[in-house]
This record gives sequence, structure tokens and C-alpha cells, in this order.
Amino acid sequence: MTQTTPDIIYTIVDEAPELARNSLLPIISAFASAADINIETRDISLAGRILSLFPDLLSAEQRVADDLAALGKLVKTPDANVIKLPNISASVPQLQEAIAELQSQGYPIPDYPTDPATDDEKTVRAKYDRIKGSAVNPVLREGNSDRRAAKAVKTYAKLNPHRMGEWTADNQTTVASMPGDDFFANEKSLTISAAQAGGAKITFTGKDGQQSILKDGLSYEEGTIVDGTYMSAKALRDYIKKEVQSTPPGVLFSVHLKATMMKVSDPIIFGHFVSVYLEDFLAKHGDALDFNPNSGIGTLEKLIAGNAEMQADLKAALAAKPPLYMVNSDKGVTNLHVSSDVIIDASMPAVIKAGGIGWGPDGEPANTKCCIPDNCYAPVYDETVEYFKANGKLDVTNCGAVSNVGLMAQKAEEYGSHPTTFTAPGDGTIAIVLDGGETIISHDVEGGDIWRSCTAKKAPILDWIKLGIERFDATGLGAFWLDENRAHDAQLIKYITPALAKAGKDIPILAPRAATRYTLEKMVEGHDVVTITGNVLRDYLTDLFPILELGTSAKMLSIVKLMNGGGLFETGAGGSAPKHVDQLQEENHLRWDSLGEFCALGESFNFLATKGRPKAAVLGEAVERATQLLLVEGKSPGRKVGDNDNRSSHYWFARYWAEAVAAQYDDADLKAHFAKIATDLAKHEDKILEELKVSEGSPADMGGYYHADPGKVASIMRPSETLNEIIG
Repeated sequence: MTQTTPDIIYTIVDEAPELARNSLLPIISAFASAADINIETRDISLAGRILSLFPDLLSAEQRVADDLAALGKLVKTPDANVIKLPNISASVPQLQEAIAELQSQGYPIPDYPTDPATDDEKTVRAKYDRIKGSAVNPVLREGNSDRRAAKAVKTYAKLNPHRMGEWTADNQTTVASMPGDDFFANEKSLTISAAQAGGAKITFTGKDGQQSILKDGLSYEEGTIVDGTYMSAKALRDYIKKEVQSTPPGVLFSVHLKATMMKVSDPIIFGHFVSVYLEDFLAKHGDALDFNPNSGIGTLEKLIAGNAEMQADLKAALAAKPPLYMVNSDKGVTNLHVSSDVIIDASMPAVIKAGGIGWGPDGEPANTKCCIPDNCYAPVYDETVEYFKANGKLDVTNCGAVSNVGLMAQKAEEYGSHPTTFTAPGDGTIAIVLDGGETIISHDVEGGDIWRSCTAKKAPILDWIKLGIERFDATGLGAFWLDENRAHDAQLIKYITPALAKAGKDIPILAPRAATRYTLEKMVEGHDVVTITGNVLRDYLTDLFPILELGTSAKMLSIVKLMNGGGLFETGAGGSAPKHVDQLQEENHLRWDSLGEFCALGESFNFLATKGRPKAAVLGEAVERATQLLLVEGKSPGRKVGDNDNRSSHYWFARYWAEAVAAQYDDADLKAHFAKIATDLAKHEDKILEELKVSEGSPADMGGYYHADPGKVASIMRPSETLNEIIG
């Protein structure tokens, strides 16, 4: 990083958002420079994070700074103003693909050791594991989340409703969770007292009395909520077998997890689904294959390629079970192919929005059994499905807006549990033991059980409650989504109850199922509702409700008020980004909608204006006007070649932005500067749009997927010389 902190930092990321950055950021930088605002980039892409791990193996030209670590320090300061785009939360298959691509480009980095045996391999594995899964968000999110739809976006969605699937009472789509012995049932929780504050470790004691340390060097502050829980592997497998066997004819089978965020526990759970579903095949061929079910059917297909007998047996094994929900029917990608392909906060809203419909192996729509093993959050989706069965599809032209305040600062709750999640090495006891010798949590486990611990610190909790009250006052309706019968939630409620009493507020505290029903009923009546939740439900609900209301969660405004005074502005979800890249490569049409970036940009400028930068306020207000006009005029990207795409939407955004600045009277210098730009953009409209579309319909070569060639991407994303010359 430079010695002087830039006014705004814009992140380099992956896939469709990164392609869009190559078109949009030059426009942003040019406009900002006219207001003496300095914008710089920092690389948090998967490829950048991989390369930053091995400076000793790379040449000087190949080395990449660890920008994520530097940003992690910056967000703890009042100077932070970061626009964060969606990045890949890498599964192991994605990580391996990215490594292979970088190796093919001449970067001498090591393979990912699947089963490390030597000390060197273990060291390499530990390095790679640091960037696996959701490695970025826990570092940057040093504040709690305030996420909602911008007024212009909500108004547009009501006037231009997206398609919703029909729901009927006889719909066979269901949500199935474990009957017990899951994370919900086995959770224990406490709040650390002053006497207990300090160091701790996690131990495993076998039936033979031998003790080993699973994790040392833990430290708990006074007021921290500490949880421990486990999921029984035996109970999980029994549940999976029952649900497979009980799936009605014609109904698809599926599992919905979040292996990217829960990068230790959920791939293991996913592997149990794969091994149970393919139990006949693995009973016959498992010993002959070096196959880890956690990797999915996609890896298995590669292992048996060319073996006619195994391929026939796999086909027969799949045919003998209920048909699988498909990620991509045309390409034969099933729900059990890759753990990172089915992300619950994207997959479940998609099924619900479609009217309880998924796509089967035959390419036809069908109802779906949705397995969500753990009962901590499954009731949210179960209640939503049952609500729409009883009441029919959502009328998006009249429904209210659902916003969220989420507890996520300082790696709160389950999303911070990766370093303290373990597979039980045998039958015995896993315990959290303080340095003083006190055992604060313990569980008797069996070999293969999945045990995890997580925390939520006092300062973030109090900040979250304060933010929740502020947003409740601004919204008018809402609730804390907490279940008094869940151990962790009961500890949080002990913080919330006195805080509400002190503030003189009467905000309901409802268990997730009841809160789901309450929120759906109020939004259907046309009321705006704020959901005040923990970290996981923050993630789930800020996809579920926006996808129902707006058709996508990429259009949400996400503000993270950093606890030390800075600002982090997130631009929406990136779950559909891979499909957008595929389309660009096949026919040079990018349908990624940068509306989330526009919303974050306006908030970033507005935040900068509070630091004594009045020109930023002018730009921020103009961004909001441009965004609204873009929506009203229908200039957002369409799905097909010939429609507006991401690049042409950026032209319209730049033009409307310049016109808005030229029309204001608060800053004469900016008014004069942008008047000429606005005139030139309008004058050359036809030529610019023709240049932007000239290559559409033909394949586009990016020179890489995870680490694309900058020159090729610039050529693809900035094909209009006329636009480039006007912008500068």
C-alpha cells in the first residue's frame, strides 16, 4: 500500500464483478479525479491471494502483495473507505483449478496437497487453507451489517415486476431437517465472566484416557459468548438414508449447504450425502478408487473416465435413487457434483421464487425435497415454503421492503468457526478448557462427529443492538430473530433485554420460524420490515427476501459501519457470476448488473463527504440520480445478445451521471467540467453503442478464468475508443 491512505479503495475480485470493474472503474476514476478524489485498487481475488502466499517461489515480476492483510489493518481505522465487490469463496475444487491455471501461466507454485504426508506438504496445505472458503469477509467485516434496497431500486421493482412461479396447496416441495442430534440440539453456550477471561484450549480425550490438543492459544475476553456443539455423523447418515428413501416419485432430491462459508463442516456434511446416495456404487468400487466423497460426483466422474464398467455402474446407481436437483441440466451437473455449486442462500430462494421448482436430469421442472440438515436455520425456509403453499406467490408490485441488520463484526458466530471445527478423531470427549483448568463446555462424541465452537464478542453485540434499534426506528416494524430455546440465542437475549429496556423500546424477539411468518405477513400487507439477526441469518435473509422482492440480491445496498469509524460498502451477491462469465466467453455478452456497484459508490462518496469533502457530496448525489434514471429508462443489462449488456449500461450510467453533475448548482467548477462530457456522450451515443456491441455474438478470449490477461480483458470490456477518449 501507499504511505497515504487513498480516499476510496476499490477491490479487484473475480468472475463477472471483476470483468465489470474493468469497464466501470475507469469511468469512476475519471469522474472522481475531477473532484480531487483519489481512488486506488487492492487485489483480494482468489488468484491474488494464492500468489501472495509464495513470494519466495516467485520472481520479482510475479510477486503479489498481500493486499487482504493490509486491508484487514485499514478497516480498523477511521480512514477506511472501501468498496468491496463479491469475490470467490473457494471450495477445494475451485482452489485446485485456480492453482492449475496459475501454474500453466508460468507461476511455480505448489499443488494443493489433498492428503499431506511430509512436513513441507503440511506447511503448504496450511497456507492454502488460509484462503479456502470465505477467507475475505471475516477479515474485512470489522463492523455490523446494514443491508437494504435503495428506494429507487424498490420503486423500479414494483413498477416492473419480475416473474414469480405459481404456488399451490398441493405443491410437493418440502424442507427436511434432522430429527435431532444436530448442531441445534447439542449446542452449549455461556458468556465469559471477568474471572474466566484469558487463554483457553480445545482438547480431545479418548476412551483410553489419552488427551490431545485440537486447538491451543485461544483467548476469550470478558463478555464474549462462547458456543460449542456437534452434529452426530451416525444421526446425519440415518437422516439422509430416510430422506432418500422417502422422496416421492417425480420429486427431485437435493441438499442445501454453504460449503464456502462453513468451509470445514459443510464439505464433510456434503460428503455424507454423496456417500449415502452412492452407497451401492461405493460398496462395489470404493476400495479401488482414491475418492473422497467430500469432493463430489464431479471428481468421481473424472476418476472413472474411460472405465466403461464403472461408468455404467455409476449411471445405474444414480438411476436407482430419486432424481437429483440439477445445477446445470444441459451439462449434467447435479446437486451433488461440487459442494460449492449449491449455496443455500442462492439455491433455496431460487426454488422458492420459481414456485417450489427445480430442474431435473431430464431438463424438466419438478418439485424438490430440500434437505437442510441443521435445525438452527432450516425452519426459516420450511416456514417460507409452507407460507407460499397456503397463500400463493408474492405480489411484488405491492409488497413492502425487508431489510437486515446483521451481527457479523469480528468473526461473529458460526462464520468465524473455521479454525475451531474438527472431525472427532474417535469416541471420547471434546472440551473447551480455560488456562486456569476450568472446563466450560464439553461433549461426548463418537468418531466422525463434526464438532465446532464459535464466539461473539461483547463490543460487536452492543454495537449490533444499537444499530438494530436505529434501523427499527427508521423502518417502523421488525424483530430480533432469536430462539430462547437455542443455547447461543439465550445468551444474546441476556444482552438485548436490558438494552431495549434502557432505550425504552418494545422490539419483538421471535424464534426464526415465527419471525419468518411475521415478516412475510407484514411485507405482504405492504409494510417495510427490518430483520435483526445473527451472522448466518444475515447472509441467508439478505438473499432470500431481495430475490423474492427484486428478483436478485445483487441490487441491495450493503453498508458496514466499521466500529472504528470507517466505512465498508459492499456491492451485492455474486452467486450467479460464473454463469455470466460462461456467457461472455461463449458470445461476448455480459449480463452482470452493476446496480449494486452504483449503490455502493454513491454511499462511499456520501461517506467521504462527511470527512469535509463537499465535492464528494456532489458526486454522491449525482450517482443516486443517475442510478434512478438508469432504472426508469430501462438501461440495465438484459440476458441475451442484442440487449443492453454490462458495458452499454456503464455508458448510460456515465452519461446520466455527467448530466446530473452538470445540472447541479452547488459546485460551479464541477458543473462546467461535466457539461462538456455530458454533451459529448450524448452527441456520440450511436457511435459508442455500435462500438460496444460490434463483437457481440462471438466468443471472447479472456486469457484465463481465475487470472485473466489484463490486456485481453481491457479489450473486451472497453471496446469503444470513442467512449474511452471522452472519459479520459
